[in-house]
Amino acid sequence: MRHVDRRYVVVLSAVAVLTAVVVLAQAEVLASVLTGGWSAWWLVAVVVARGSVLWGGRVVTRRHAASVKASLRKRALRESCGTPGRAGSVATLVVKGVDAVEPYFAGYLPQLVVAAVVPVAVVVRLSFADLTSAVVVLVTLPLVPVFAALVGMHTRDRTRAQWAGLAVVGGHFLDVVRGLGTLRVFGRAAAQAATVRAMAGAHAAATMRTLRVAFLSALVLELVATLSVALVAVPVGLRLLHGGVTLPVALLVLLLAPEAYLPLRAAGAQFHASAEGLAVLEAVPAPKGRTVATARVPDVRTAEIVVERAVVRYPGRAPLGPLSVRVGAGERVGLVGPSGVGKSTVLALLLGFVTPAEGRVLVGGVDLGELDRESWLRQVAWVPQRPTLFPGTVGENIALGSAGDVRAAAAEVGLAHLVDAEHPLSSGERQRVALARALVRDGAGLLLLDEPTSRLDGGTEEAVVRATRRLAAGRTALVVAHRPAVLGEVDRVVAFR
Repeated sequence: MRHVDRRYVVVLSAVAVLTAVVVLAQAEVLASVLTGGWSAWWLVAVVVARGSVLWGGRVVTRRHAASVKASLRKRALRESCGTPGRAGSVATLVVKGVDAVEPYFAGYLPQLVVAAVVPVAVVVRLSFADLTSAVVVLVTLPLVPVFAALVGMHTRDRTRAQWAGLAVVGGHFLDVVRGLGTLRVFGRAAAQAATVRAMAGAHAAATMRTLRVAFLSALVLELVATLSVALVAVPVGLRLLHGGVTLPVALLVLLLAPEAYLPLRAAGAQFHASAEGLAVLEAVPAPKGRTVATARVPDVRTAEIVVERAVVRYPGRAPLGPLSVRVGAGERVGLVGPSGVGKSTVLALLLGFVTPAEGRVLVGGVDLGELDRESWLRQVAWVPQRPTLFPGTVGENIALGSAGDVRAAAAEVGLAHLVDAEHPLSSGERQRVALARALVRDGAGLLLLDEPTSRLDGGTEEAVVRATRRLAAGRTALVVAHRPAVLGEVDRVVAFR
């Protein structure tokens, strides 16, 4: 699977080998202690060793699972950013769904590797102690994975359907909450509440059906493993009564036989616990439009930017475009036109939030899709139409990891008195925070402004225009604007219709 790190598999293999060693050692020592051979202290030592291996393996697997979950959350947010209509399903995926992958990486995958190593080691050791028992174990071992696979395929399909239903419920609920005011005005709130209730009930029923299959599979695996161990234990007991096998060998066989089936039974149980995580891994979007960079990211201060007949398709809407604009190095271009014609979409194309279905975006003659996105975005300063603020002070919201002078940037947009404040901001103040964020990005050669003064009064607008003038100096700038004060700062205007 594309989410599994090869180095992690190597570590799991090493842990599995250590597990096989301590399993064999424990059986040997316990058999010897019971027949009056070794001291009981050897048994204590080997039990401690087995517990240490088990504890160390769990520490490694849980740390790796935590790292994978963080990576998947970042990928889901990054790849889904700017995709309309997916907010609900993405929220469900990031908040609840990603946590479900932990049983796969910390439970099923480690147990699967152990199940591939320990039974082989047990069979090899039994073949030297009692070949007959080794043959019985070898013949019956495949029954456990066969039955587990038969039931597992059924569980996998049910779990996929269950996760899809949960994503639909989450998305619909988020949409209802967003439009609750409108629904109440039109008297449809109660109807939508009933719809959400019905969808939640259907999801609960699907979950219970999946759990019934999981419990049934556990019963099947336990029954198969128990019968297989009995096929080994009963003949060994009869042979021991008739002198066909010695007591130390019989004890060793009886102690090792269950160890051969235990990893397979545990892997089957872990599969059902991780089935939802597997469905989530399939739901995490793969990197789109992102390959290993085939060209060096051009210096945007000296590169021409071209949006060439780009067509963008949003779900449930008519195609937008073709959109075309050419911006020379160091040029400041204003975009004007009625709402909905694609002005903000041009900025989204340059930010990589959307990918053109037709046409292309070129930076210095290189397709934007061939450039490393993170390296490209380091050269971009963006002032969105509706900036997002995060918990913390105004200064922390301006910085967002930048090393620039936060207080100087805040002063330029009239927020010097609020740098250390955490109280709620007005829409105009939020807009100025977004502009200050762009001011502290000293290394950004491309400035993208989306209606930077749309929420400001006349007095504040003048200060923001002065800050914008300084910000755009020596940089390539693309400005979406309607107000004359902002358009007066650009070199030319491109009208969209």
